[in-house]
Amino acid sequence: MPHSPALSAAMSLDSQPPSDAQAPASRKPPFFFREEYAGLIVKGNFMTLAAKPKLVEEGEWLAHQVVEQYRLLEQMIDIIKVVDERTGRPVCNPEVCPTMSASGHTYTWLDNQKKPIKIPAIQYINLVQKWIVGKINDPSIFPTDTTFNSAATYASGSLSTPASTPIPAGPTSLNAPLSALSGRDWLGKASGFPETFEADIKSIYRQMMRCYAHIYHGHWLEPFWNVNAYKELNTCFIHFVNVGKLFGLIGDKEMEPMQPLIELWLAKGLLPQPQQLQAAQLTGKAEAQGSVQQPAPGTAA
Repeated sequence: MPHSPALSAAMSLDSQPPSDAQAPASRKPPFFFREEYAGLIVKGNFMTLAAKPKLVEEGEWLAHQVVEQYRLLEQMIDIIKVVDERTGRPVCNPEVCPTMSASGHTYTWLDNQKKPIKIPAIQYINLVQKWIVGKINDPSIFPTDTTFNSAATYASGSLSTPASTPIPAGPTSLNAPLSALSGRDWLGKASGFPETFEADIKSIYRQMMRCYAHIYHGHWLEPFWNVNAYKELNTCFIHFVNVGKLFGLIGDKEMEPMQPLIELWLAKGLLPQPQQLQAAQLTGKAEAQGSVQQPAPGTAA
């Protein structure tokens, strides 16, 4: 059992922590990087949870996934905001976590002059939550109007073209994807998402990753081990990583603070191998192109 200050205080004098609990940190990795503490609360293939349904547009699916991933993360954040009865302060507070850090990484926030500054972890997390909620609730980024008619409707790529007078385009191949006929393409265009949508959700994912990294490195023992919620944390995080890897929302550099745990799950077959990711991504691209291979309105016969 990992040594926990809260638990050890309640132990009798005859109770002893594990033999490695007081060993130098260089001898063994943190508890959350060890196989015996990498368990989950569910069994199954996380690829199935992340896989896009065939008839759902990728932008729509990723919007759903990002909102869902934030919902799960928010539940984990709520745990570190619980007030500790011994101190009368939240578990994560400026005294315990003066900076937003994880495994040698310190994350900074930009002040009003766009200069990076170090702030307490809980302040950083609160700002991240406010920022993400603002993004998700912004209809210009996450549109909710299902009647949107994208520029892909017309071969000219113009939204202002009246439906009664489409502009004829030059001769084209009937087998070309509709997106190729309508000019520049981007993730989510067909569902009304803005051109910046992909960059926005990648930024959201990067900030969520930082929150997970701090939660593990700063609060795995207190409170997650103490309240027996570490498997719930693992389950939320492996789902987050799986979606991020499958759709290219996050890179290895951002995941570096948690890489040993990710590699452990990879070795156990709980996360897809690189070749599986590549195959899934190629299949997704093929489905996206195949679903729109039809003549565009207004093309010349």
